[in-house]
Amino acid sequence: MLIREATDEDWAGIRPFFRAIVAAGETFPYVLDLDSDAARAIWYSAAPNRTVVALDDDGTIVGTAKMNNNRDGNGSHVASASYMVDPAHAGRGIGRALCEYSIAWARDAGFRAMQFNAVVETNVHAVNLYRSLGFEIVGTVPEAFRHPREGYVGLHIMHRYL
Repeated sequence: MLIREATDEDWAGIRPFFRAIVAAGETFPYVLDLDSDAARAIWYSAAPNRTVVALDDDGTIVGTAKMNNNRDGNGSHVASASYMVDPAHAGRGIGRALCEYSIAWARDAGFRAMQFNAVVETNVHAVNLYRSLGFEIVGTVPEAFRHPREGYVGLHIMHRYL
């Protein structure tokens, strides 16, 4: 697997699984029916932040991540990131590779810590992955996410020092 900076042309490969994941309404607090331009504007981060893609051996985009400062100004020393793996390629370590890549990026960019602001508590695969990589749940906002099957569930704030 290769992880590299996303190009404008990569959106065509990201968009189908981005749309499916967001439309499912289970893991991201985005508007469920985002049009392509709005979705791209959310996902593609301008430098010095970045958006990357994970490619399998035949060059197919199998995952993506966006990495950025969590806040501007006096909070800009903490990084954040979001990840999406094409469900057709789940269970192959792509999410772990993207997360490890973003941690290394944040460390190399001089961030002091990394924080995820909205990890849906029912997304146990993500929660377990982040915990295995040193993140801790520092708080949970009760009923902050409306899950399509589980109803109102909490959003974890997860953090780790770099």
